[in-house]
Amino acid sequence: MQKNRRGKRGRDWAGYAMILPSYSIYFVFTILPLFCTVWYSLTDFNGFSISEVVWFKNYIRMFRDEIFMKAVGNTLIYSLFTIIPPIALGLLIAVFVNGKLFLNGFCRSAFYMPYVVSMVASATVWYWMYDVKDGVFNMILRALGLSPKNWLFSAGTAMGCIIVMSIWKVLGYNMIIYLSGLQGIPGDLYEAARIDGAGAVQQFFYITLPMLSSSTFFLFVMSCISSLNVFEQVSVLTGGGPANATTTIVHQIYSAAFKQYEMGYASAMAMLLVSVTLVITVFNFKYGNAADAADM
Repeated sequence: MQKNRRGKRGRDWAGYAMILPSYSIYFVFTILPLFCTVWYSLTDFNGFSISEVVWFKNYIRMFRDEIFMKAVGNTLIYSLFTIIPPIALGLLIAVFVNGKLFLNGFCRSAFYMPYVVSMVASATVWYWMYDVKDGVFNMILRALGLSPKNWLFSAGTAMGCIIVMSIWKVLGYNMIIYLSGLQGIPGDLYEAARIDGAGAVQQFFYITLPMLSSSTFFLFVMSCISSLNVFEQVSVLTGGGPANATTTIVHQIYSAAFKQYEMGYASAMAMLLVSVTLVITVFNFKYGNAADAADM
């Protein structure tokens, strides 16, 4: 009996030793920086030193900062158009390419390819597509006899340009997730529905959508997180302009930390973003899982 206990204890320590490197990396690069950020958010840290502990003044300053509140509004607008529409479009594309169509493999690859390309490279390509003089969109407008637009430097169109580019970027990923879910639905369900006289629309709403609820929940949670953390495309396409029309929360964090060297203030903004993201994620898991359980 004693030998068994020693053997089990030895296996436990061996298991802990095997996971120690990955947990050490997680602690050093995630947990420790998180605690440091909490502390810095209560100080006037400038990236080099702390001269004063200001406690909650950075948090109070955020809600009095018109530019930051503008960034919050822009982030919410961006999220509104980059969560539900790409999910719905990804589902429709997945249904379309799921059948045995001509060039089906090519269509899947074509839709998924933008997701493989890095965000910076994709944003750079779209920057030239939006160019006033040689951009493809203005070339189309000229061909139609219309005047070209200053897409990225007009407050009325800049955010829309970023949203369109972001939807194009993520559509392939949503399609792949839904495609894997579609291929896991038993064909017997559709056959039984056809025997009962259900049409294609009825099959879609009463079989396909309920069976894809877990995929939809996953994509919704991931889309919420990524939309709140949008930065690369804003930085490359507009730099937050014109007149802060496209600045976002993460862009303001970057500007405060690495342009104004107000690391304490940037840390406070980062903690607010982390808190909001955590609340939304917990809310989604609580009520999203409850909805899935009710469907089951």
